[in-house]
Amino acid sequence: MSLLRFLIRRILSGIVVLWLVATLAFFLFFARNPAIVARALGGRAATSAVLAEITRRLGLNQPILTQYWHFLDRTIHFNLGVSYFSGGEPVSTIVSQDIPRTASVLVGGVVLWLIVGLGVGILSATRARSLFDRSATVGVLIGLSFPTFVLGEILLLIVYLPLNEHGYHWINTGYAPLSNGFLTWAGYMILPWITLATVQAAVYTRLSRGSLLDTLGEDYVRTARAKGLSERRVVYRHALRGALTPVVSQLGIDVGTLLGGVVVVENVFAVNGLGQGAVAAIANGDLPTIIAFVLIASAFVVVANIVVDLLYAVLDPRVRIS
Repeated sequence: MSLLRFLIRRILSGIVVLWLVATLAFFLFFARNPAIVARALGGRAATSAVLAEITRRLGLNQPILTQYWHFLDRTIHFNLGVSYFSGGEPVSTIVSQDIPRTASVLVGGVVLWLIVGLGVGILSATRARSLFDRSATVGVLIGLSFPTFVLGEILLLIVYLPLNEHGYHWINTGYAPLSNGFLTWAGYMILPWITLATVQAAVYTRLSRGSLLDTLGEDYVRTARAKGLSERRVVYRHALRGALTPVVSQLGIDVGTLLGGVVVVENVFAVNGLGQGAVAAIANGDLPTIIAFVLIASAFVVVANIVVDLLYAVLDPRVRIS
């Protein structure tokens, strides 16, 4: 029950955070002269008839608190308005088309960098100062040295183009939905995954190696060895659980900031997800779409941190009663 209460508290605090973000977004954009707000929503080329329709539809001439209440009600029902820069297309439609693309890049990238980063880090810690450990250190430095856009372009040049020139079209750019088949979907995503995961895998290799080396020097680990437990059992049943807590904390920070970093990957491989949509909305001054992306990014950060907090509580039972 303590873990359940812990989870409920985190969810409630996440809801409060989302409410605060929505409130700040509303007053930042709407607490102005109605004519200025209507012009920002409709764009510079909007006619007076369009501006009048925007004012009527959103009730911009109503008291600001009434507008705020209607804004929250629409947001809760996922009615994010319409984009006048996209011919009046509902923002929820635009977002729902972009979310699967960005989610495909993010989820695959996170899974890949955790598998590689933790795997190499654990092996390096258990074989400290060995040839493998020294080679992994060099690999970490190389991975940290590559900017994301440079690595993406290199993969296009040395992997994508040669394979396609020789008739191998499984690895591709752009996006194919998972409904087309797992292998087809993965073929479009594999290069973005590698690009996104390379730098992060290097970070997690270094972090997990250092954390596990520290944990292996703890008294309880020496006690487990003194009891005659095998080294494999000592490492994977006792030391690793404690060593993962700082890794999980770092994961919460990294996952929360991924939406910003994924913009580069989406542009390099023409994925056309939330990142590219946000950049286009900012460039065009598409206010409803900008607000939608702000709210979605906030929800993403909140959900990611709730999951990480839950994992942290599972790894460290002391968190449950804090």
